[in-house]
Amino acid sequence: MKFGVLVFPGSNCDHDTYHVINELTKQPVTFLWHASEDLQGCDAILVPGGFAYGDYLRTGAIAKFAPVMQSVIKFANNGGLVFGICNGFQILCESGLLPGALMRNAGLHYICKQVHLRTETTDSPFTHGIERGRVLQMPIGHMEGNYFCDADTLAKLKAEDRIAFRYATPAGEITPGANPNGSLENIAGVLSEGRNVLGMMPHPDRSSESILGSADGLLLFRSLVESLALAR
Repeated sequence: MKFGVLVFPGSNCDHDTYHVINELTKQPVTFLWHASEDLQGCDAILVPGGFAYGDYLRTGAIAKFAPVMQSVIKFANNGGLVFGICNGFQILCESGLLPGALMRNAGLHYICKQVHLRTETTDSPFTHGIERGRVLQMPIGHMEGNYFCDADTLAKLKAEDRIAFRYATPAGEITPGANPNGSLENIAGVLSEGRNVLGMMPHPDRSSESILGSADGLLLFRSLVESLALAR
């Protein structure tokens, strides 16, 4: 199997993501430049955090037109696995691969801190190795992480078990106080209709080694590797 990590002008978590795949899961991985349409035969695409194109216009609004994203959209629509983290989540929403939008944080402040999130579904290639209800610790670092969608979309996400993670207390309670950015119903990550695309605001790439304060993020990457191995 082979992983591809997208690189946009302004990406700043591309090397973090590459490191996790290369050094911790021991899988082949390559960088994919934003101006190229070639996905180089990758079996999974990782859209990392950062500030693609400087977040001009609004987060992800320019990145969705990048040549590489046209290939990623086709790849995802054909069932390919795509994982967007932070700015990657914003780009996937702007590209139409995930529903909803990421708005300015409630309070209009950039937030960078450790948070807890509860695993809401195991029915995905990204979460099948994590118990439902398990609380994970990961950092966030964003200005536009306030997830929003309309009532019909929210109802569909719930009915189809496509809410992947919710911000929670360390005990797993979903409370307003555990919501760092005002996200609708504490939503921290969602899945596509085909369950092959995941977007989330917290950073599993920055929490895959205990020296960073938590290794919980590695669970997602291992789940992804196992899913690809089972599909071969």
